[in-house]
Amino acid sequence: MPSFPTPRLALAGAFAFLLVGQPVPRSSLDLAGMDKSCPPCQDFHRYANGRFLDANPVPPQYSTWGRIEAMAQSNREKLRVILEQAAANRSAPKGSPEERIGAFYAACMDTARQDALGLQPLAPEIKRIAAVRDRAGLSAAILRLSQLGVSAPILMAARQDRKNPAEVIADFDGLGLSLSDRDDYFRKDERSASVRAALVDYIVRAFRLMGIDAATSEARARAVFHLETAFAGAMLTRVQLRDPYARYHRMELRALEQIAPGFDWGRFGRAARLKPGSAVNVAQPEFFKAFDRELRNTPLDVWKAYLTWRLVDSFASSLGKAFAAEHFRFRDGVLRGTREMPPQWQRCVVQTDQVLGEALGQVYVARHFPPEGKRKVLELVENLRAALDEELASSKWLSETTRAAARAKLKAFTPKIGYPERWRDYSRVKVDRRSLVRSLISAAEAEWARTTAKIGRPVDRLEWRMSPPTVNAYYSPLGNEIVFPAGILQPPMFSLDAGDAQNYGAIGSVIGHEMVHGFDDEGSKFSASGALENWWTAGDRRKFEERAACVAGQFDSFDVDGLRHNGKLVTGEAMGDLGGLTIAYRAYRRSLRGKPEPPVVDGLTGDQRFFLAFAQLWGRNHRPEALRLRLLTDPHPIAKYRANGTLQNMPEFHRAFGCKRGDPMVRPPEQTCRLW
Repeated sequence: MPSFPTPRLALAGAFAFLLVGQPVPRSSLDLAGMDKSCPPCQDFHRYANGRFLDANPVPPQYSTWGRIEAMAQSNREKLRVILEQAAANRSAPKGSPEERIGAFYAACMDTARQDALGLQPLAPEIKRIAAVRDRAGLSAAILRLSQLGVSAPILMAARQDRKNPAEVIADFDGLGLSLSDRDDYFRKDERSASVRAALVDYIVRAFRLMGIDAATSEARARAVFHLETAFAGAMLTRVQLRDPYARYHRMELRALEQIAPGFDWGRFGRAARLKPGSAVNVAQPEFFKAFDRELRNTPLDVWKAYLTWRLVDSFASSLGKAFAAEHFRFRDGVLRGTREMPPQWQRCVVQTDQVLGEALGQVYVARHFPPEGKRKVLELVENLRAALDEELASSKWLSETTRAAARAKLKAFTPKIGYPERWRDYSRVKVDRRSLVRSLISAAEAEWARTTAKIGRPVDRLEWRMSPPTVNAYYSPLGNEIVFPAGILQPPMFSLDAGDAQNYGAIGSVIGHEMVHGFDDEGSKFSASGALENWWTAGDRRKFEERAACVAGQFDSFDVDGLRHNGKLVTGEAMGDLGGLTIAYRAYRRSLRGKPEPPVVDGLTGDQRFFLAFAQLWGRNHRPEALRLRLLTDPHPIAKYRANGTLQNMPEFHRAFGCKRGDPMVRPPEQTCRLW
């Protein structure tokens, strides 16, 4: 999926006021944000975004800032209006979306109450951990944290069986790390060492806020870090995790008992409605072997410290100012370079969306997503589907066998636009206006019940993994579906008032990106039905891998302030960008068949406006800490190279701007990467 702002990176300011206070028409390109002193064939990202980037350094409350971040923040301001009105309306019908979201938002905004309560709402959970006296009690405590959505260090989800996607089974994975990546525990560079030291300091501070003395807090923090390091050593790398076969190990629950006999899987199974013979997937068997070793060899007191830490860290931002400040200092300050904590309303908008996203989405869609928007996007989707079908049909390297399977998969794609056909039922979530933490615990327990109820039942094809207000999109290989929430379908990404060149270059490239994920290094391993199975001939697969290696090699070569992408990590997303823009351009040209060539507007041809709309999506500044974190852990390339790296491979772009061989924006023919 595209890399758009996560809740942690919520941003301020509206898109209409991005450049030195001057309003930009919502349906236009940002002409004032261009740097026309930079030749487009030299650095197109700079040409498209230079003045915008110069005028928009990252604000102190954020780690990245750009057009998409501003779009996300504009969306949050719309949600703020909805939530403030809902919170003020004490007469909303009981159980209605307005009543639920209003009560939750009010609880979140009541920081005085959070300060007064402090750890009190978590006290029963902390006491439960403190009361552990043996391995059976430890298993019960780990299960309880799983029911609260806290990975410590295991977490169970209900997922489609990768080889039988009509079936939903329990999926067990190893998580439970406090750093962003397993490799962070082992990297030898100075920055990594300082991050590890900062993590230990954060754990110490959290224990101190719980009233534990300094010496004990220090000892517990180091023991927790040592235990997490043992877990990290048994986990797959991010590149390894991109292989769906590496994460697929179907077995019966009783077989998991053989891998990790030190844990009470019977207790866990009963709580999750599983029987010893129930089918489960174990994503990382080696991790569960390490988990078992630590169950046997690590003292109970260390385990109890670890579980307490994981619990408190998970709820820290809702435990009052002191805990929230420490959580922010490490999670946002140390890891991402953010200078100031965002305002409380912003954090509460994000949290309400996380917990009650479809209840909030019902109100949001009614106000901000007109039916004609959905119709227009569906029209774009079908034109892009036709364009990709043409790409597959005309590919010179695909055999007829593979070509037919690829086209069948494309034909089976299901688009989901705007909002789900059936809204989620939140009746199990008990929102308490007087306690944010109790509301969060109720939401977690409701999610556990929802998860366990799915296991063993037919897959719910109407379910969404994102809420309607989300500014993002995704492709699901198991569902063979592309999903575009209403939140992403707004300027500068999409506008009913914009010309086709802009809409195809912006949202069209994102639609194409998600479609191409069905055929990238990971999605290509799933069939039209969503099953993990090989539908390629051996020769075609080799040719495909050569094309994927070309993309990986290109991104390996980019120097980013002395750092580099991991080409194998970003291959899928870079393929999505390249293939997506390619079919978006083809779809744009298809839309012009039988029509006169678009006029020159603002000195730009239709093709030029198309490529400019694409590149302006990726106008973004990063703090150094955030840049490093993204390069090491994010499967998406850095914004500048999502634009330039993609366009360097496109002769259609070169023709539009008159770029010649030898220009930096033109890769030599022998190095040019193409998918089809």
